[in-house]
Amino acid sequence: METTRCAAESSATRKTMRHLLPFLLLMYVLAFLDRANIGFAQHALRHDTGLSDSAFAFGAGVFFIGYALFEVPSNLALHRFGARGWMCRIMVTWGLVSACMAFAHTAPVFYTLRFLLGVAEAGFFPGIVYCLSRWFPQRSRARALGLFYFGAPLAFIIGGPLSGMLLDLHGAFGIAGWQWMFIVEGLLASAVGVWAFWYLDNRPSDARWLGADERNALEAAVGEDARSAAAHGPHSVAGALTDARVLMLAAIYLLIQVSVYGVIFYLPQQVAQLLGTKVGAEVGFVTALPWLCAVIATWLVPRRADRSGTHRGWAIGLLLVSGIGVIVSGMTPSAAVGLIALACAASGFIAAQPLFWTFPTRYLTGAPAAGGIALINSIGSLGGFLAPTLRIGAEHAFASAAAGLAVLGAASLAAALLIAAAVRRQPALQAGNGATQTFIADAQAASASTRRS
Repeated sequence: METTRCAAESSATRKTMRHLLPFLLLMYVLAFLDRANIGFAQHALRHDTGLSDSAFAFGAGVFFIGYALFEVPSNLALHRFGARGWMCRIMVTWGLVSACMAFAHTAPVFYTLRFLLGVAEAGFFPGIVYCLSRWFPQRSRARALGLFYFGAPLAFIIGGPLSGMLLDLHGAFGIAGWQWMFIVEGLLASAVGVWAFWYLDNRPSDARWLGADERNALEAAVGEDARSAAAHGPHSVAGALTDARVLMLAAIYLLIQVSVYGVIFYLPQQVAQLLGTKVGAEVGFVTALPWLCAVIATWLVPRRADRSGTHRGWAIGLLLVSGIGVIVSGMTPSAAVGLIALACAASGFIAAQPLFWTFPTRYLTGAPAAGGIALINSIGSLGGFLAPTLRIGAEHAFASAAAGLAVLGAASLAAALLIAAAVRRQPALQAGNGATQTFIADAQAASASTRRS
């Protein structure tokens, strides 16, 4: 009986990987591209609109204010109404707002549209993390999250050249290249959003592409994880939002995102400077190289971590590599060394994140999971607001571009140290998947007191 169930669960997991992950990956590619493509538009947009360095940095970051404010409400709505309809709503609205960025001819319009883009996209990423926790048991969750995280590097492997070529369409039909980029990439997101309504299912029991025994086995495995999480974590949304472990994880994720977005928003300009050329198709293709390395790391590391239960150790190591890579990329005049350092940075902070998300999903389930995951991502996303300002501020204070990158690298190093201090090894929550690691803060007693209240 147990052997039959394990075989059915294994078959269901493989089918779900094949059916669900490619589509979610497509969605994430478009989401990441629509929030980060202003890095490609930066020079042309500023030339046409007269935006200053500080105005561009504020506009790049204000996206994350709207995003953070509406993360928790959006994810609770997804928990109530289901992923199918809510993901459609998110993608259609953010695609339309992104396309409207073609009309951002003044600073106030630029700020407003970036803020609205954050509001429209709020709930997308934590919604996917929450959905994956309902489709994949803990023993295969890091692998699923790792495949989903391909979206970030793929957004630049595919989107970098695409954005560069769209910028090169400058003047076609009287439309500027940066306007072409926003219009085409935004409308693509809306089209995929409509497709999502017909493609996605809310839960394994709705999946007609699985056999009955596979649906039952997958529901049973996910249900066992949920019961174990409920025994170790908060039992209400309010409890999750005030849980000491959730807040510590949010602080760690904030530091990771400072490093991530401080690099992403300026990567095309940094690569162009290393190559001694302007941003265009050539820079788009070269910019894709660090993200290709990140794809390889994100494919290999979560699989190794799932097999060995070394999620914590790998996360710490990757963030240390990332921080050092960011710092070195700003200190070297060599294009080759700079690109290698950027490849290490991208590989580190992308591959570390699916490992990070296994920590909260071990003890959050149901509505508390929807709220807690959203809060972690909400606070973490403020790193995208802080990163451009911190980078520009450090560059101006020390009159050096290397200083800005040193601040971003230090954030990644600090995240690694916090994981080492606050996350410790725990026995497996599920039999059969070896030694695993989960998050237990030193403030566990305070968390338990919060749940009792």
